[in-house]
Amino acid sequence: MSRSTAWIPAFWLDIFDELLYDDNELDYGDDWNLNFNYSQTDEVTNEQRKRGWKVYCHNAYGNFKCGSCRKTWPSARVVLLFRYRLQKGRGTVIMRPYGQACRRCQDGEFDLPGFSRKEVEHALLRLFSKIRKNCYGEDEGDEGSSTSSTKVWTKPHEKSLCEACRQGICCQEDE
Repeated sequence: MSRSTAWIPAFWLDIFDELLYDDNELDYGDDWNLNFNYSQTDEVTNEQRKRGWKVYCHNAYGNFKCGSCRKTWPSARVVLLFRYRLQKGRGTVIMRPYGQACRRCQDGEFDLPGFSRKEVEHALLRLFSKIRKNCYGEDEGDEGSSTSSTKVWTKPHEKSLCEACRQGICCQEDE
């Protein structure tokens, strides 16, 4: 089986719904939906905060394919930005995946990543943990620290090729 290098929003929507409804990850009786916004930032204004918006930034493992030269590469530092809120029984999640530029082409174009099912599930389960904590008052417990202990960086992070770094929001740890 080849690793997915295509950004497929429907893949994320399907797994979001499976985890939400089949596995009852947010079993509070509220309706939740996932949307995508490819220009959102990690800044939340005071007005947005008053309306309940919160932000969660997640690092994931993804695979890229250059739209110009077709070169592929893996990355353990794919930034996913989630903005979420619960209001009057309706929960909204807005997601933005950040891209990376091809080292070979250096054309300034950012390609969006593809993900394995396991990575999508991991990212969404971490998001649901944040939602349970921040929207429903649950304690994150041991899940809150599990992400940092499992990170394995194998190559230096190339900040010049990272869209999130260029926008000043890369959630990589300081090296």
